[in-house]
Amino acid sequence: MNGPWRQRSGLWQADFASIVLLIVFVLAIFGLDTWLKPQFTPTTLVITGVFMALVPAVVWLAFFYRRDRLEPEPKHLVLQMVILGSLLASAVGVPMIDGLFDVPNWLNGSPAWAQLLGGFLIVGMAQEFLKYAAVRFTVYQSAEFDESVDGIIYTTAVAVGYALVLNINFVVSSGGVDLGSGAIRMVLTTLAQASFAGVVGYFLGRMKFEKRPIWWMPLGLTVAAALNSLFYFLRGNLSQGSLGTANTWLGLLLAAVLAGVITWFLSRSIQHDLAVHGGD
Repeated sequence: MNGPWRQRSGLWQADFASIVLLIVFVLAIFGLDTWLKPQFTPTTLVITGVFMALVPAVVWLAFFYRRDRLEPEPKHLVLQMVILGSLLASAVGVPMIDGLFDVPNWLNGSPAWAQLLGGFLIVGMAQEFLKYAAVRFTVYQSAEFDESVDGIIYTTAVAVGYALVLNINFVVSSGGVDLGSGAIRMVLTTLAQASFAGVVGYFLGRMKFEKRPIWWMPLGLTVAAALNSLFYFLRGNLSQGSLGTANTWLGLLLAAVLAGVITWFLSRSIQHDLAVHGGD
């Protein structure tokens, strides 16, 4: 009993440290933005965006990666999934959503029902399908994908890369203003994207190792896309460069709930794999 207890204790301590680190990160950005009031050139703005996006990306990736205590995935494969997520966001996701469908210029000003429906059909479905496809058509067939929880690990890695690009674009397109508020937004964006992907990964992992009906994976994508749409609607569809305090805390609360749900899924998946391996 001492071994598993110590593992759980160490995991919770690491998780607590992750949350503290993100809080310190947000407070530090608030302080620097308030005291220094930086003026950006195009180059320094991009550098700032990359730095601000990397911190929550690394922290949340470590948060989810630590869940796979049974047989941790090769770090190089996880990193490859992060890079693939970034490339898909840059080459497909952002151009399609912001360019082809021009979502930023019409979705936020639409009625509530249109925001939810558009967020679901266009933003949610596009983003979650890309995360699914990134894993399904690459590492899914690999020998390293050998337990159901791997679906969650790899899809969240893709999502962290996807969120990295979204966050860099946010800083650059907003001109670097309100960096403190932007830091909160970026932490939330990364956690939310990873949480939605965790839902996709849960369904994907179960599909590989258990007999599931034909509608199983479409259901997973639908659930993830619906959560995606609901999150950004409740967060207030925040405009670039500004955040409302009420919306910020509402988004933070929703992100925490989503993280709790995905953590529960992860725990169940790990328990399942432990039972399977224990019976071998």
